[in-house]
Amino acid sequence: MTLGRWTTAWEERNPKIPLGVSPVSEAASVGVLHSGEADLSFVRLPIEREGLSVITLYSEIAVVVVPVEDPLTLLSSVTPADLEGRTLRSEPDISEAVELVAAGVGILVVPHSIARLHARKDVEALPLVGAPSTDIAIAWLSDKTTAEIEEFVGIVRGRTAASSRGTPTPPTPIVKKARTPRPAAKPGSRTRQPRKRKGR
Repeated sequence: MTLGRWTTAWEERNPKIPLGVSPVSEAASVGVLHSGEADLSFVRLPIEREGLSVITLYSEIAVVVVPVEDPLTLLSSVTPADLEGRTLRSEPDISEAVELVAAGVGILVVPHSIARLHARKDVEALPLVGAPSTDIAIAWLSDKTTAEIEEFVGIVRGRTAASSRGTPTPPTPIVKKARTPRPAAKPGSRTRQPRKRKGR
């Protein structure tokens, strides 16, 4: 995750409340909430949602990581059919898997942000058309929801300072149109009564 724009917005709006950011593995992204190590966590769905509030932020495409000299790099994107007969790396250590790909030992299919995190000059990431995307979400313990958590979630979702929950928009006042009074009759003037129509 690239959090710079969100942490900057938080610091501008809440300079007296420090915000700490720590990287964790994907496997630990939910555990740190239950252990109390973190108030919020960015997670890759699906996850176990018991006791959590989860808001999906965006979907991420899958990419294929191949050596820079691989013929596939001549394409702007690849399909699963293009990968037939290729060895897919499945090491839990992504750095090790990318190292093997760079050495020409197989290819790697990962979400785009993971490939970007482990980018190297000797490998290239190509969009994999037709592969399922993954959803990125922000999560926290439902019974630990605070005004600060709601504020940060609002920042991540694009809520501006003007629309912050801390400064609610006041209701628009209802203004009734004043009735124009009839002009007073001049002294000595007579008013004509409407004639009654005779029935037939």
